[in-house]
Amino acid sequence: MRRRGGSAIRAVLRAPEGRIGAALALLVLAIVVLGPALAPYPPEKLGVGAPSAGPSAEHLLGTDTLGRDVLSRVLCGGASVIVIPLIAVLLAQLVGGGLGLAAGYLGGRWDAILTRLFDVVMTLPPLLLVLVLIAGLGSSAPVLAVVVALVFLPRAGRIARAATRSVAGADYVVAARLRGESAGYVVGREILPNIAGPLMADAALRLTYAIIFVATLNFLGLGVQPPRPDWAVMISEGRATIAVTPLGVLAPAVAIAALSVSANLIADALTAHWSPDVRRAGVH
Repeated sequence: MRRRGGSAIRAVLRAPEGRIGAALALLVLAIVVLGPALAPYPPEKLGVGAPSAGPSAEHLLGTDTLGRDVLSRVLCGGASVIVIPLIAVLLAQLVGGGLGLAAGYLGGRWDAILTRLFDVVMTLPPLLLVLVLIAGLGSSAPVLAVVVALVFLPRAGRIARAATRSVAGADYVVAARLRGESAGYVVGREILPNIAGPLMADAALRLTYAIIFVATLNFLGLGVQPPRPDWAVMISEGRATIAVTPLGVLAPAVAIAALSVSANLIADALTAHWSPDVRRAGVH
């Protein structure tokens, strides 16, 4: 059985863009994990300083229009921007990837049915689909994760199907079938290890889209709701006073940008390692 060598960690650390992406990701993760313990004030507490005040010794990034400490809200506001996209991409890869594997391996009628199902879901405008589902189910974090996963599920399924079809006729797969191995064994031991690389690269790229998508939903008021600290919500709340207190918008915007750029750079490194012949333009 032929496997594409090298672990994901080695692939990322060998490439310059991968190392930069990993460093940015670790920095943002450190802020998210350690931020709540380092925050000088409760992030939701009103009136800890004068409203819309500039940076000072007591408030390094100033305060917002309600007198809340901007630094404390930045330190405590990144969890949803990371956790929800991670869960959404994981669900999309597990469900969509599983269906794509089944379609690519079984072929025939099942392949046609699942592929058409993917196509139908992909024709729906993502934002419209999200609006309808959130209107009916609410805007809690679990609902948001599932809704975003549904948006990315058919795309993950199409990638998994194409990767499976590319190796389904390989000698080691045919040999396993001739030995009488079960479909589960063939898929789990012969096909999946040989397409895991492209699937991981696609998942890393998909995470970039999910981060931006979730941040957009939070900015529009469809996800995390005030007064809970969230980077996208902070941008939405602070845009009206950006001329007075620009750090209230710039700080969370830089944090979101660093997170999305780190995921994109890691995806670049994984794609270059496992799928050097795949053009990024072909992955939607």
